[in-house]
Amino acid sequence: MILDTHQHFWNYESEKHSWVSDNMAVIRRDFLPQDLKPVYEQNGVKGCIAVQADQSLDENTFLLSQAKNNKFIKGVIGWVDFQDIHIEETLQYYENEPLIKGYRHVVQAEADPAFLLRKEFLRGIAKLEGRDLVYEILVFSHQLPAVLEFVKHFPNQQFQIDHIAKPYIKEGYIDAWALLMKAIANYDNVSCKISGMITEADFKNWKIEELMPYMNVVLEAFGPKRIMYGSDWPVCLVAGSYPQVLNVAKHFSQQLSKEEQDDFFYRNAQIMYNIK
Repeated sequence: MILDTHQHFWNYESEKHSWVSDNMAVIRRDFLPQDLKPVYEQNGVKGCIAVQADQSLDENTFLLSQAKNNKFIKGVIGWVDFQDIHIEETLQYYENEPLIKGYRHVVQAEADPAFLLRKEFLRGIAKLEGRDLVYEILVFSHQLPAVLEFVKHFPNQQFQIDHIAKPYIKEGYIDAWALLMKAIANYDNVSCKISGMITEADFKNWKIEELMPYMNVVLEAFGPKRIMYGSDWPVCLVAGSYPQVLNVAKHFSQQLSKEEQDDFFYRNAQIMYNIK
């Protein structure tokens, strides 16, 4: 069985989705469950986690609606403003939505390299503890020093690093990223999605052999119980196809035992996101 822990849906709007740059023009259109379901059927994927792409409460409503109407969507990673003084009331509101499995903020887009360490943000994340929800960390690799300090504050909060923290694969940089990922992995409440790599490589000329060293660092650091598969569909389409992304994950998983492969492709996600 395969669970895809990272994909997006949207009704495309140029202003809302301004992050979709000209070299990503292929995804400047709507992407909805009816587009993804046949892709999953063709590739043996049984379910997914839908992740926010817009930072608004409306995004939560939109994704929850998609999930309630499409059983293959097993959960939603939404968005709330953790710097808002009323964050506790907002979190309480969503306690009535069991399909909400956690939250994230698009920290990679923040100009402040220490955004995660802002007093107001730390105060908000503290309100998440004890709610059996995940906080997903979306950063570029140069923001990892702040991630290391951030996770130290919350030993009882489950964290998930998205897209292996977006190392500079195209440029071949690995050593500094690897050191920080290994340091962060020392905190056993932090897991990592093996996802989003082909869009950090050369869109047109990437090869699995270029990606393997990065995936192997993650495996060595986090171990087979704290990694999981994600496609980053439809963003992955700017650099390849869904079968290509899945093939990268399958190639990587050949070094794992059968039990560890099951952990990677679905069991770790079932536990992390409380999927029945």
